[in-house]
Order: sequence, then C-alpha cells, then structure tokens
Amino acid sequence: MEKRTVGLVHELLSLSLWKKMSIVKLGHFKKELGLPDKLNVLLLKHPGIFYVSNRYQIYTVLLKDAYNGSELKEMDPLVVVKGKFGELMQEGLHEYNQRHYLMNLEKHKKKGIVAARSGKRKDRSSETSEQDNGDKVGGLFNPEERKRFYKVLFDDAGP
Repeated sequence: MEKRTVGLVHELLSLSLWKKMSIVKLGHFKKELGLPDKLNVLLLKHPGIFYVSNRYQIYTVLLKDAYNGSELKEMDPLVVVKGKFGELMQEGLHEYNQRHYLMNLEKHKKKGIVAARSGKRKDRSSETSEQDNGDKVGGLFNPEERKRFYKVLFDDAGP
C-alpha cells in the first residue's frame, strides 16, 4: 500500500508545472485516491524521491528527480513564459517608478524645491526621460510599446 501511495504522489507531482505541491493540496485528494491520513510522515520516509520543505509553516513536497539544485531540469513552456512575463512586469514597474520620480522632480523644480538626492538618480533616469515622450497613456496602448512587449515575451516581432 505504501509503494502505491508513493507512486501515486510521484505521478501527481510529475503532472504539475513546477513539480511541487503543498501537502494541504495533496490532502484534497485523500478521499478520491485513498491517501493515508499521515501523508507527511509517509513522504518523509522517502527522502530519495521527495524533498519536504516547511517554509513559512507550510509543508511543500518537491519531486527530487525533477530538480537540479534549485532549478527545474525540464521547464514547461508555460513556466518559461510565466517567468518572462514576471521579468517584463518588474521592468515595467521600474520604468513606471522612474517616470513618476521625474514628474515629481519637475513639479518640485517648478515650485523652487530641489531634492537633495536628485544628483544620484538624475544620471540613472536620463535614459528614461529620453524614452518618455510625454505620453500620459503609454503602456500597451502605444503600438511601439506593444511590439516591444511581444518581442521580449515571445522573442519575435509580435502579433
């Protein structure tokens, strides 16, 4: 019965995108798949197959043979796109923050108030100010930004 359960959990984890799942989520399959009540104890008995993490007081089971260190050996295409999208969102947030910093700096200059730290950030933000042509809407509504978005995300020219 123990071999059956280990094989079942192994297959379930291999079907997931990240090859890991919390024990709470695995617990939802107890009734349907006939998993034991003390699933975490069973998984801890097989350290060669599973790695059980207790980060943030949430037990998570990882499939050991799917990882090489902390990286997935074979990434699903959806995982790759999700990672690129996350990087693109971080880049967009950085650009957004730079634009708003420059707008606030201009407002302060008009009022006669100059920030003491303006010299440090001015050099970094000069390239952002050249890119910003005064578009208030910007973002994905701008066709050039949309093309750049698709180029970064899918490594091609766009839709």
